[in-house]
Amino acid sequence: MLCNDYRGGGLPVIDMVSDNMSVTHIRNPSRHGDQRLRIAQVAPLYERVPPALYGGTERVVSYLTEELVRQGHDVTLFASGDSITRARLVAVWDRALRLDDRRPEAASLPVLMVEEVFKRAAAFDVAHFHIDAMQLSLARRHSTPCVMTMHGRLDIPGLDRLYGEFRDLPLISISDAQRAPLPDANWRATVYHGVPPEMFRPSFTPGNYLAFVGRISPEKRVDRAIEIARASGVPLRIAAKVDPVDRAYYEAAIEPLIDGRFIQYLGEVDDRGKAGLLRDALALLFPIDWPEPFGLAMIESMACGTPVIAFRRGSVPEVIDDGDSGCIVDDVAGAVAAVQRMPAWNRLRCREVFEQRFSVARMARDYCEAYEGLRRRAWRLSS
Repeated sequence: MLCNDYRGGGLPVIDMVSDNMSVTHIRNPSRHGDQRLRIAQVAPLYERVPPALYGGTERVVSYLTEELVRQGHDVTLFASGDSITRARLVAVWDRALRLDDRRPEAASLPVLMVEEVFKRAAAFDVAHFHIDAMQLSLARRHSTPCVMTMHGRLDIPGLDRLYGEFRDLPLISISDAQRAPLPDANWRATVYHGVPPEMFRPSFTPGNYLAFVGRISPEKRVDRAIEIARASGVPLRIAAKVDPVDRAYYEAAIEPLIDGRFIQYLGEVDDRGKAGLLRDALALLFPIDWPEPFGLAMIESMACGTPVIAFRRGSVPEVIDDGDSGCIVDDVAGAVAAVQRMPAWNRLRCREVFEQRFSVARMARDYCEAYEGLRRRAWRLSS
């Protein structure tokens, strides 16, 4: 076991767990009433933290973890072993599952990770889960406060029964709209995503193409983005991944629409490529056809000074300030009309809205407020 102590600088602790290694418990526990929190951040194993290419949840976990460390908290990140962090890293597997050509058993390894969290749980003031629901039963039976951020859609059959059973466990939403299918769940806060301002250098000069960033899937409606581009006479550049489950859809419905010139498909791009694509675009198209829980690409675009043209679904009215950071539309005709307004758009205002509402520092402060509330409640129950 490699254990390099981390005390606010230098290397993090990297704790690679194996079946013949003993558990290393966290040192220097905080005292009752200290502002410095001991926090476990529990990320999915599907992507590394932060993702090398596409990845939403793991990217947010990375931003939050690094900002909490910067603010002086004692953070332990449970994630894949190839993750990059200044927190203490605990890994049950050495590589992100999606890009691991060994094809590891994806259902079992997260169980091992949850077990590691609860082996160490007494060392934390709060354990913050960003994974699916497998931790719920253990969380109910442990005294360490646990909270779960819901990152996905919640209108899936069966989730109402699950979160009805575990109504005693606190949840955090990433938009108010996300809560709609589960109004009676134990919601403690809505915390909008935030990103580090320095990651995205803005441009206040409008570009000459439209951008689409995300996944190619039926609900993301890249076909609608292509229709908008053609109707407005402005080229479209698509930076997106295709999951195996969506491969047939891409080949049948999207690939024939891509000509490589007016409509360009760039594949997955890394952070630098995405920042450049968004910064130099005329606008980001966000033509969704599903109850989007948040939409990280929207605030990344705003950080670049690039306005967003988004359909009125899910979280969009909460994230976009219509007329400031972009346009909210109801159909393709409305989106085409919005494209015509983009050359004269106040791109400086897009960046200002981002800095006011969606910085990583604001996100971390909001989460710390939620953590403190959970910790105070735990003290009252135990006293």
